Amino acid sequence: MRIIAGEWRGRPLVAPEGRGTRPTSDRAREGLFSMLASRLGSFEGLRVADLFAGTGSLGLEALSRGARHCTFIDNDPGAAAAIARNLERFGAAASADVRVQGVEHAPPPREPFDLLFLDAPYATGLASMALARVCNPAWVAPGGWVSVEIKAGDEPPPVPAGFALATERRFGKAHILLLRRLAGSSPRA
Repeated sequence: MRIIAGEWRGRPLVAPEGRGTRPTSDRAREGLFSMLASRLGSFEGLRVADLFAGTGSLGLEALSRGARHCTFIDNDPGAAAAIARNLERFGAAASADVRVQGVEHAPPPREPFDLLFLDAPYATGLASMALARVCNPAWVAPGGWVSVEIKAGDEPPPVPAGFALATERRFGKAHILLLRRLAGSSPRA
């Protein structure tokens, strides 16, 4: 697995050992970032969160393309250690925060994110739980984006109030939904 584009293009990623992590395929990652680039124009200066981070490939890709900061959250210490190794190798440790905890226990950030990647383990119901938890103004900046990856063929989680489904695409086993926070959506706890 490698970084697709940006400053670290072509550099390999260290992945956690074992089979506990399912990285987003290169094809799905490339498709997702193409969908985002056509809507965002640039990743420069964005605050990003990679939830259920696993290998951290989504957040690392955003940093490679110019994101200002990425918070990685995963409950597996091995995944967090692999992400930290990649950040050190790329000289980007100061641009990131790696948290070993479940998304359901993560406190809201000090400043909302412009882009959240949500790639929960398939067929666990965690995608719906995480959407309900983070799709609010404390987590997502006005006009911010949330990418949700589920298994192709699974029922998509409901779109939370204050958000709209901008687009969705299938890439092999992955079904990716892009949600956008609507202007003027009211705060929720």
